[in-house]
Amino acid sequence: MKLAVIAATGATGRLVLSQALEAGHGATAVVRNPAKLSPGVEAVKVDLARPEPAALEAAVAGCDAVVSALGPTSKSELGVAAGGTAALIAAMRTGGVRRLVVLSAAPVGTVPTAARPDKPRHEAGEGPFMRAAVAVVKRVLRDHYADLAAMEDAVMDSGLDWTIVRPPQLTDGPFTGRYRTAYGRIPRRALRVSRADLAHCMLAQVGAERAVGRTVGVAA
Repeated sequence: MKLAVIAATGATGRLVLSQALEAGHGATAVVRNPAKLSPGVEAVKVDLARPEPAALEAAVAGCDAVVSALGPTSKSELGVAAGGTAALIAAMRTGGVRRLVVLSAAPVGTVPTAARPDKPRHEAGEGPFMRAAVAVVKRVLRDHYADLAAMEDAVMDSGLDWTIVRPPQLTDGPFTGRYRTAYGRIPRRALRVSRADLAHCMLAQVGAERAVGRTVGVAA
């Protein structure tokens, strides 16, 4: 399978890329700075904060699927998830590439937007402790989650064969393969998951027909 991996030098994207290559997939890394990649990795230079349509179209051309780990890592990058993903969707439409798997975050399922103002206030199965903890996180990362929520709207309205993966707190722990997933919700007691397990989960969704048009919660 030929994949385009978006934000392939980020903390999660680099693991998606390495695991894809280890599994024998062809992969094009779509990155702002190709010099950060290992020698020999196929790459297209694109700054998703200021995306160039022609470069994005070249990056996804001939791919079977696109896996995106794009998201803001600082206040200066707010808006990159929504804006960059909108440009990516346009490039995929132009190139006739339909399968898209994107990274979001567990709390985003309860972040209302103009397009989807009636989201639930809490995830199903959350106890009082989790509700309080999530409420604090949502206040602290309000702008970050607003960007991801706008990105999710663009993906859901894209007409593509999309899947949105929503993890809780990410760690740098090792790959275990023992993570839990839940379609359309977050797994119970979803506290954290390693980026290595998250990357594996994202790649697993590419060929999962039941994941098309759905959100997937993942947790250790």
